[in-house]
Amino acid sequence: MGDSEAEETKISTEPVDNAWSMKIPTFRQEDNPHGMVEESSFATLFPKYRERYLKEVWPLVEQCLEEHHLKAELDLMEGSMVVRTSRKTWDPYIIIKARDMIKLMARSVPFEQAKRCLQDDIGCDIIKIGNLVHKKEKFVKRRQRLIGPNGATLKSIELLTDCYVLVQGNTVSALGPYKGLQQVRDIVLETMNNVHPIYNIKALMIKRELMKDPRLANEDWSRFLPKFKNKNISKRKQPKVKKQKKEYTPFPPSQPESKVDKQLASGEYFLNQEQKQAKRHQERSEKQKEAAKRQDERRNKDFVPPTEEAASSRSKEDGSSSSKVDVKALKAKLIKANKKARS
Repeated sequence: MGDSEAEETKISTEPVDNAWSMKIPTFRQEDNPHGMVEESSFATLFPKYRERYLKEVWPLVEQCLEEHHLKAELDLMEGSMVVRTSRKTWDPYIIIKARDMIKLMARSVPFEQAKRCLQDDIGCDIIKIGNLVHKKEKFVKRRQRLIGPNGATLKSIELLTDCYVLVQGNTVSALGPYKGLQQVRDIVLETMNNVHPIYNIKALMIKRELMKDPRLANEDWSRFLPKFKNKNISKRKQPKVKKQKKEYTPFPPSQPESKVDKQLASGEYFLNQEQKQAKRHQERSEKQKEAAKRQDERRNKDFVPPTEEAASSRSKEDGSSSSKVDVKALKAKLIKANKKARS
């Protein structure tokens, strides 16, 4: 091993300004010449509708994993995919990468995209969104908002983050560089929390332009980024007539009067049966007289003659209207009409 290679393998303990700019060192076969001692395997289930596609592309999957000395099995009876290491496998982390690949294929990601997960600088993330929104109608609307009209919003997210994003059922599958995966997760979670993805897309576009300016490297970028204001107004219907609350009193309300108490107050309790009947008959006759009086007033209302104005006031109004006529204007109007008739 030369001096240059020894310098590369040295681990620096100094603080790093930008960790994303660091390059991941490649793990070669010479770093693990003895291979794997124990066998590791991972299995994942896939839905019934993926069976036909997986059956077609499975020879390509086996060929791709054979390059990394891995074995793959497809069990159509149980509906599962299995990846396992062999004695020739020298990369200890490649089995984790293969597990992520079959998970993505089970979530309807095509094989051409899923096999990119085996690269060192490419990762994957399966974001569960099914339990973030309780109401199904809101969940469907927010998931559609993430996709956008004709998939435009999803396409813009892919272009800005350099990731492949697929919305499928209750999950969002993302595949790409690790920094882009972090951005995709933030956008998806905020969208399901009722923040429109256009705000995050605008923020990513502004950050991309600000990164080009070296003068703004050590400045705060929050003044350039769009701010989201939550205008969620309560849609609960308010009553037309609101009852005013009474003032609080520590004392309980007074007990309502009973029928006997009312009779004692009016003196009816001490009357005999004949006197009580006579009193009821008198009250009934008084009510009938009042009702008959109101009925007569309502019937005679149509026969009341309307009030007429005095003749003197009419003549005064006619005289005032005749005195207001402009004779000169009337003459000019007639002359004009005659000229038009002659011509």
